[in-house]
Amino acid sequence: MTGSAAGTVARFAADWERCLRDIGREPPQVSDYVPDGTRVRLAVLAELVRIDLRRRWELDGVGKRIAEYRTEFPEVERCPQLVDLVCEEYLARRRHDGLELTEFLAEYPELAGAVRERVAESAAETVVALDEVGPGQRIDEFDLRTELGGGELGRVFLARQRSMQRLVAVRLSNGGGAPHTMAQLDHPHIVRVFDQRVVGAEVRLVYMQYLPGGTAAEVLARRRAGSTDEGGALLLRAVDSAMEAKGDIRPADSPVRAEIAGLSWPETVAWIGRRLADALDYAYRNGVVHLAIKPSNVLFTAEGIPKLADFTLHDSGYRAADSATKHDCLPYRSPEQLAVDLGPAVAPPDTRSDIYSLGALLWEMLTGTVPFAADTDDPATALEHRRGGIDPAALARIPADCPAALRRVLLTCLEPDPQRRWPDGATLAQQLELCLDPRARDLVDPPERSPWSRLRRWRIPLVALAILVPNALASVYNVQHNDKLIHHTQTLAAQHQFHIYTAVVNGLLFPIGAALLIYLGRYLLAVTHGLRHGKRYDPEVLRRTRTDAIHLGDRTVLVIFSLWLLSGLAFPIVLHGTAETVTAADYLHFVALHVVSGAIAVTYPFFLVNCYMIRCIYPMFLSHGEIRAEDVRRLQGLRRRSAVYLIVAASIPLLAVLGATLLSTGDLARIIVAVRVLCIASIAAFIAVYILFRVLKQDIDALERVLAPAAR
Repeated sequence: MTGSAAGTVARFAADWERCLRDIGREPPQVSDYVPDGTRVRLAVLAELVRIDLRRRWELDGVGKRIAEYRTEFPEVERCPQLVDLVCEEYLARRRHDGLELTEFLAEYPELAGAVRERVAESAAETVVALDEVGPGQRIDEFDLRTELGGGELGRVFLARQRSMQRLVAVRLSNGGGAPHTMAQLDHPHIVRVFDQRVVGAEVRLVYMQYLPGGTAAEVLARRRAGSTDEGGALLLRAVDSAMEAKGDIRPADSPVRAEIAGLSWPETVAWIGRRLADALDYAYRNGVVHLAIKPSNVLFTAEGIPKLADFTLHDSGYRAADSATKHDCLPYRSPEQLAVDLGPAVAPPDTRSDIYSLGALLWEMLTGTVPFAADTDDPATALEHRRGGIDPAALARIPADCPAALRRVLLTCLEPDPQRRWPDGATLAQQLELCLDPRARDLVDPPERSPWSRLRRWRIPLVALAILVPNALASVYNVQHNDKLIHHTQTLAAQHQFHIYTAVVNGLLFPIGAALLIYLGRYLLAVTHGLRHGKRYDPEVLRRTRTDAIHLGDRTVLVIFSLWLLSGLAFPIVLHGTAETVTAADYLHFVALHVVSGAIAVTYPFFLVNCYMIRCIYPMFLSHGEIRAEDVRRLQGLRRRSAVYLIVAASIPLLAVLGATLLSTGDLARIIVAVRVLCIASIAAFIAVYILFRVLKQDIDALERVLAPAAR
């Protein structure tokens, strides 16, 4: 069976599960799922009918008979599984209302002999006890081939499903009656559960997607036995070993395997965790939590892609673990799960408990040991260890090449207080994605001796210098230029009045600008200070602060431009208050000079402020929770605007030359040296700005990669 056909069946089964959980939800219709005109239509239709029939008879008043399906889908008549489907109807109706075989066969006289024979075969093949099961046997419609694993919770076999002609994994466990509701979730990193049934009175059967690459338990065994220097190749060797044991062939030319082979071991752990966290988020959004994460429940495909298995829906809510589950899961159980084991009155765990368990498993994969002592079976002792946090000995086992970002992410997963953990799988997946991008992770968690980390402490003086220095230079150039072009023709009284005007304007506008920028950056000042001292903020405050960090450069430009504009507009008013005659050329020179000075005053602060914000300040917030899609759009907008300001920076020497061409020969001689100095300085500044532009673009690209990663 093709992957698309199997996916169709899995989606149909999952929709039925949602129907059974949600009272009042309409059952899915077979006709909406059966493929049109494909070679596998009949096989898919048979499986859809089988699932639909069984589920309908679990509800009151919606049961259907095979005769009705034959009317709706005439091709069912020639289906090779017709007799099996009729037997399925008999078993479903017998469970529902105790129907006798003789009474049932009267409804299908043409199939009576075949159905009676098949029912007799099934009765003879029914296994009385789980320990009687073995390869070579047939259970229901499954031919058992190889035992894949087992334990106190059941046994798992590789089997061929006759009706669908496909390989599946079949889990058999003791206990008759109604089976647990299995979460049939459709996600690339969750093992697909196709369906389940009770065989006879004693054996519960669940059949699911077969994955040949083994489990995380085998990866852990190889991690403990070998060195992590081989990186992702360690995972691939564990997968290949599991496949060889089952007689499967390693896939050739796999881009996924090539990607894994190029990762370090800490990056491989983050790569696995990112996908499992995505699976937990999908399950949680569909109303399912796992609560039993352990190495044997993480399976791998032939390419090394991890998938999470055994999402079981407990209709009565969370239950304390039984002895088998405690033994297998105790090293990975969260404090709140252990608290429920000790006192069921405690509030039931939620998805943050799964975050904790996944963090414990990833920690073990990273270091080779669980983060807490594993030599106890006592929940009370284990709970005490959890609440004590990670001890120094466990921290010392972190590999030297482990990025600081991954260390931080896992420690947050393992916080004893659920409120301090990552709130959901999506946030954790994003944080682990960050660990896979070297540039982005060094922005968020700079190396210990990185200068960028030290520069975070100097945010106020550095931003102030980035704004004041270009504006001071522009102001000095403006004043000197005015002295040489305009003031030399004025009386001393007029010059004195203009100097007073300049002092008043600078004395007013600079403080006003500073006050406006402090107000616009008030969240940045308060939140960055609080985060450095361990204070926690709600998501809305962090969102506002991230927005301010991205927009501070633009707001700086807006404030500076407005102040220069006010200064330029005030000049004619001041001159008209004197007895001096001001020519149109004087006005033109003054406006042109303000354009050049204004370009200097806004362009260089834009790049200096934004480079500092994006490299040092904005990444601080990415380590404290959810990042939304709007952040990506804002970063993309900043990248576009930076290209515009780069053009402005390149135009400054051109504007200076253009302004000089408007001067008379005498005026040009007075300022020619200043124009030359400005042009040379502007060219040198443009080179520096271009470097800043490239750095800013690369930083934004790196952040965008982890904030909006491609689907994997």
